[in-house]
Amino acid sequence: MKIAIVGMGYVGTALAVLLSQYNEVHAVDIDAEKINLLKQKISPVIDRDIERYLSGEHLNLYPTLDTQSAYENADFIVICTPTDYDPELDHFDTSSVESVAKQAMKSSPSSTIIIKSTVPIGFTQELVESTGYDNILFSPEFLREGQALYDNLFPSRIIVGFPENSEYLHGKATEFADLLKLGAISDDPPILFMESSEAESVKLFANTYLAMRVAFFNELDSYAELCGLSTAHIIKGIGFDPRIGNHYNNPSFGYGGYCLPKDTKQLRANYKEVPNNIISAIVEANRTRKDFIAQRVIERKPETVGIYRLTMKTDSDNFKNSSVLGIMKRLREAGINVIVFEPTLDEKTVFNSKVIEDLSEFKTKSDIIIANRYHDDISDVMDTVYTRDLWKRD
Repeated sequence: MKIAIVGMGYVGTALAVLLSQYNEVHAVDIDAEKINLLKQKISPVIDRDIERYLSGEHLNLYPTLDTQSAYENADFIVICTPTDYDPELDHFDTSSVESVAKQAMKSSPSSTIIIKSTVPIGFTQELVESTGYDNILFSPEFLREGQALYDNLFPSRIIVGFPENSEYLHGKATEFADLLKLGAISDDPPILFMESSEAESVKLFANTYLAMRVAFFNELDSYAELCGLSTAHIIKGIGFDPRIGNHYNNPSFGYGGYCLPKDTKQLRANYKEVPNNIISAIVEANRTRKDFIAQRVIERKPETVGIYRLTMKTDSDNFKNSSVLGIMKRLREAGINVIVFEPTLDEKTVFNSKVIEDLSEFKTKSDIIIANRYHDDISDVMDTVYTRDLWKRD
C-alpha cells in the first residue's frame, strides 16, 4: 500500500517510521534539511526509538520534497502539518492543513485524506463542505514529545473519525486503523470509530484535562509553599486514592510545549457560545502560576537570575511555549538581569537574554538559578537553585 505523510515533525516522522515497516511510505516536507536527514537515516526530531528504527530496521521509506510524485496513486495521504494557535483569530491557524489537503485533492482525487494535525472542532466537516471532497477522515494522535514512536508502537487507543452513514468511509477508517494496529507492537489496542467532530473533540478534551491536572497540582504546590507545608507529603497522601492516582502530579512552572497551551486555548474558543467555568479557568491558571513563580524569585531580590534550560522535558530540544519563557519575561520586566544556559542553542542571546555556554561560568554569575526540572548538572549549587520539581521526572 502506498502512503504519503506530510509534515516531518514528531507526529509525521513517528507515523512514517511506523507505517513504513509494512507499506511504501513517502515522507514529505517543505524543509529540505529534514528530508536530507531522513535520507541519511537520521531523525529530524529527538526521539531515541525513531533513531533506532531508522538506523537498524528495514523500512520502506522514501523521503522527498516532490509532493506530486508522493501523492500520485497514494492510497492514503496523511496530513501532519503544524497548527499553531493564533491569538488574533482566536483559533488554530489551519492554513497549512487546508493547503496540503487542496493540493492532495487536485493531485490524486482518488486518495483518502487523513488529517492527523490537531484542528478546531468541526474543521474536518467544514473542509468537506467547502471543497466538496468527502473522502476525508480525522484521526487524532496521542503522542508524547521524545516518545512519539513508542506511543505509536504501544498506542493507548486508535481513533478514526468519519462522516456518519458512509459505509465507504467506514471501510476506509477501518483500513487505516488496521494499518496502525499492524505497525504496533501491542497486540490489541482499543479501536474506536466516531463522527469526525467527535474525534476532534477527543483530542482537545484529553489535552485540556491533562493541562487541568498540571494546573491543579501546581496550585496545590503554591498553597503548600506559602503555608510552609510539604507538597510531597500532600501529593503522596492524595495519590493513594485510586481515583486520583500517583501520576502526572509533579509540580512545575506551568504547562507548556507543543500541545497543551494551544489546545486549551482552542477548546476555550470552541466554548465561546457554551456556558463554562473550568475550561476558561485552566487557561488562566497557567498565567497565575507563572506570576506566582516569578514573584517568589523576585522576593529574593537577586541581581542576576540564571535560567537552567529552556526546554520543557529531558532529552528534548523544544522550548516552544515553554513556561520558563513566561518567567523570564516577568523577571526582566521587574528589572532583573537574566542569563540562560541552554546547550541546544547556537545563538548568543535568546529573547534579549545572554546565553552562557560554559556551565561553570553560568553558575558563578547566577545569584539564583531557576530550573523547571532538576538535573545532576546543578546538584553542586542546590543552595542557589529554585525549582518546584519533586520527583525529578517529567
